[in-house]
Amino acid sequence: MDQQSRIIDLESRLSFQEQTIHTLSDQVVALQHQLKVLQNSFELLVNKLQQVDENGEIIDEPPPHY
Repeated sequence: MDQQSRIIDLESRLSFQEQTIHTLSDQVVALQHQLKVLQNSFELLVNKLQQVDENGEIIDEPPPHY
């Protein structure tokens, strides 16, 4: 394998790796967004569960200004 073909092979590999890194980066960003949405949903669910008593009824607490 001569030097020219080695350089072409290395450039091809580099190009493929750059494309793969870009794709993986996009996937990480999408997963971060999805995780944020899931965390918010989980927090809402926990808050709702904290407002339910043992019988499954919503606990009515008076507003803090009473």
